[in-house]
Amino acid sequence: MTGRLAGKTAILIGAGQTPGDTIGNGRATAMLFAREGAAVFCVDRNLDRAGETAALIAGEGGTAHAHAADIRDEAECAALIAAGVAALGRFDILHNNVGGGAGDASVEATDPARFDAILHLNLTAMMQTIKHALPVMRAQGQGAIVNISSLAAIAPAGIIAYEVSKAGVNKLTTSVAALNARHQIRCNAILPGLIDTPMAIQGWAGLTGEAQAELRAKRDARVPMGRMGTAWDVAHAALWLASDDARFVTGALLPVDGGQSVRLG
Repeated sequence: MTGRLAGKTAILIGAGQTPGDTIGNGRATAMLFAREGAAVFCVDRNLDRAGETAALIAGEGGTAHAHAADIRDEAECAALIAAGVAALGRFDILHNNVGGGAGDASVEATDPARFDAILHLNLTAMMQTIKHALPVMRAQGQGAIVNISSLAAIAPAGIIAYEVSKAGVNKLTTSVAALNARHQIRCNAILPGLIDTPMAIQGWAGLTGEAQAELRAKRDARVPMGRMGTAWDVAHAALWLASDDARFVTGALLPVDGGQSVRLG
């Protein structure tokens, strides 16, 4: 590795993952950040899963801490930022990787309470972590925020709450970027397309009963490049946006989708 984050610290929210036979976006990003020299504060609602990620990092010689928080609760957002700063000594990077769409549906089939719950998890919770990170970053005079959005923010997927919430993440990202550039705080978002992660494959197969091999084949066929991405594809995009290589990049909405967003026909 090249040490692109040497001397930097990162609070990574959603660093655990659903059990499965591949690696998830949050865990891959946490591990890549650490391999590139960052000390990582691994946050997840499930402390054991955050601890597993931190242990993997430590096993490779990196520095990591595990912390449990439910970012739907604003008080826990404030506390995790404070705990991260206390553990790391400084705070350079915030990576927001929490989201979901369980129970989502088309507009005509949507339950309003479920709609609100998905928006709160995917959008309001992210706003809360950024809200409590910004004062620290402003006091330091710099910072980088990377948010995980989705291709569903710009391409209809038939699940209205998820689509709307991720479109909101895009607007949150550009608004934070515009209002904080003068503080040398950058804010960008990644829009993953079809990615082979435990949540996407084991999670969906468990809900539908579909064989994982068949599900993977269907998803691969929908991507112009002929295959789904991996969590490492998302992680490398996050690394670039978090690093000084992207020091003049803010407000970007970066698809990582194998060409889905620009396909013909």
